[in-house]
Amino acid sequence: MKCKSCECSFQEFITDTCKQCDEDHKAKVAFLTATQPASFSDVVLFASDDEAAGPVPAHKAVLVSRSPVFRAMFENEMEESLSGTIKIGEVSYRTLGAFVNFLYTAEVCLDQQLAYDLFVMAEKYQVQRLKDYCQKFLVSNLNWDNSLLTYTLAHRHNAKQIIDAALTVITDNMDKLTSRKEYTKLKEKDPQLVFEIYEAFLSRHSSFSFVRMARTEPKKNIMGPFIF
Repeated sequence: MKCKSCECSFQEFITDTCKQCDEDHKAKVAFLTATQPASFSDVVLFASDDEAAGPVPAHKAVLVSRSPVFRAMFENEMEESLSGTIKIGEVSYRTLGAFVNFLYTAEVCLDQQLAYDLFVMAEKYQVQRLKDYCQKFLVSNLNWDNSLLTYTLAHRHNAKQIIDAALTVITDNMDKLTSRKEYTKLKEKDPQLVFEIYEAFLSRHSSFSFVRMARTEPKKNIMGPFIF
């Protein structure tokens, strides 16, 4: 067999690379994902919603290279950058830890709630790679059970791709969703969003009806001058 990394010949191994390249790869991953010791960090971050959980140590060089917002903060010598302590508002310790870890490793293990929270944080600190990753996760994991919550979140942040995907799921499951507590709360809190849902529902289903009519009655003049 030929190693995909160094192209040398080697006897069969459990991967498509030779043993040496495989060990090198594992060493690189271990190096990149290693926890950064607090004693060598030059800045600490606190989650304002969970300060008792303690600090999340980091390095200014990493923060500024990954986030334009952090770069501006340190370049303009704001109070946080001078003190070496940054309080991050409206975020949990878990989310902050996952966010900082992603800045170092470009990896994160998402669940639905963490994807919501990191999507918001990634937008705030302009970490586009993380934002795209969370958006892809939220779209691929949409179902009728989480569609209303996802739709509401997407509207707050003008995330069109998520809005469109959520609307498709919602309009396919209107009979289930209109009886849920989340739907009732949404009507009370933001009736405009409910109006937009109904607009999408009526638009979609009227289009389907029109297509069905066109197929079953092709010679009939259905809409004025447009003859099918």
